[in-house]
Amino acid sequence: MLKKFGLSNTILFSKMEEALKSVLPIAAIVFAVCFALVPVPVGALLAFVFGSILLVIGMGLFTLGADIAMTPIGEHIGSAVTRTRSLWFILLISFLVGSFITVSEPDLQVLAGQVPNIPNAAIIGAVAAGVGVFLMLAMLRMFLGVPLRNVLIVSYALIIILAFFIPVDYIGVAFDSGGVTTGPMTVPFIMALGVGVAASRSDSSAQNDSFGLVAIGSIGPILAVLILGLLYPGGGSEYTPVVVPDIENSQELWHLFAVEFPRFFYEIALSVLPIVLFFLAFQIFKLRLYGTEIIQITVGILYTYLGLVLFLTGVNVGFLPVGNYIGQLIGGLENNWVIVPIGMVIGYFIVMAEPAVHVLNKQVVEITAGAIPKKAMSVSLSIGVSISVGLAMMRILTGLPLMWLIVPGYAIALALSFIVPPIFTAIAFDSGGVASGAMTATFLLPLAMGLCSAVGGNITQDAFGVVAMVAMTPLITIQLLGLLYMRGVSAMKKNEPCL
Repeated sequence: MLKKFGLSNTILFSKMEEALKSVLPIAAIVFAVCFALVPVPVGALLAFVFGSILLVIGMGLFTLGADIAMTPIGEHIGSAVTRTRSLWFILLISFLVGSFITVSEPDLQVLAGQVPNIPNAAIIGAVAAGVGVFLMLAMLRMFLGVPLRNVLIVSYALIIILAFFIPVDYIGVAFDSGGVTTGPMTVPFIMALGVGVAASRSDSSAQNDSFGLVAIGSIGPILAVLILGLLYPGGGSEYTPVVVPDIENSQELWHLFAVEFPRFFYEIALSVLPIVLFFLAFQIFKLRLYGTEIIQITVGILYTYLGLVLFLTGVNVGFLPVGNYIGQLIGGLENNWVIVPIGMVIGYFIVMAEPAVHVLNKQVVEITAGAIPKKAMSVSLSIGVSISVGLAMMRILTGLPLMWLIVPGYAIALALSFIVPPIFTAIAFDSGGVASGAMTATFLLPLAMGLCSAVGGNITQDAFGVVAMVAMTPLITIQLLGLLYMRGVSAMKKNEPCL
């Protein structure tokens, strides 16, 4: 069937193979920890294995769907919106796209469900409004030609100042919201939208400006939740520990996942629906695509939908309880500091299991015509996330305030933006949002919460913030990659023979 639409089984198998290579290291690390360090019930381990299989299949289908549906839709709508030459229409569409897609972003719903003392609706509503407003600002920046660095400096200065005036409980949640908002549904669409709008420009900065929408979109949720902290006093409900599945046979294992499938089929349908409706509206009134292209997009949407259902069922049912349980057991050890190196190893590999990271890497290679290789992007992201997870675990063990790491981290990232090429700054700040996706929300955050509860820490003040740390360090490592790239180019020019 795939060949009819210009695809082949080889492409699907290639995506599956890529997903398998991304997930295997995480599975191997979890098995090593379970066999050598802490005893995990066999039932929970079986759920983890089944969840891993669903995750691989789901990620393979999703990345194929993103290639043949989400990216083309975003690019077509971006080009169509720009051709109207109506700034108000472009800003309105940007706000609607940002708000509607964010409301249904699976990562955000996972995070909101784990926050113990703030209603889900309050967090999701504030974050959606924040993304919508800042996506408008991102578009306005592209049209006015305002340097991305200026927007980032003003925005993060405002965030840091505001953070000192809100209750401490909101700080970790606010920065985590910025990270999880840009998840598997939002990233392919927003990045392609940026490419579509940039393609309508002919100036030399158009290529650089095709990146940066995710970066600015990530700022909105942080500011929105900080403002929520000023206006909303919060509740006071207690943290409810994650229940580890008690499975005795294969039928109970299947039942554990089977009862969750309807929920994710429903939730992902709500996630995909806004994009489908946007596409249909533009298809009827603006695009008018025909033949193979429209069939490819339809098939791609189905792949995206099914892939996300399998992926999120696998990580929520299989990964989340195991992550939380391992965190609790390691936190109870006499030498619980081992969670720092273990977390760093998990962090190094887990970022490659994020579906949106593959979308970003592919787009970076295409836009830069291979000047920034995929391997360099992957290693830089892995090093950044590894450092961030290690620091996050150390922070939980020591009770170090989140702001002590966030303020110097963003100061270094913004300082680097003055000495690296603008495109590396834009890619770096996009990477921060992309790296902190579903795997971080469903494995690293539960791991941190389990560790925090075992060492007697404050969940909202100490455990939350791990997503924020994962979103921050790639800003530095990707820009350092840009610095190395500049030096390489300079060295090549010096070695060129004089004519």
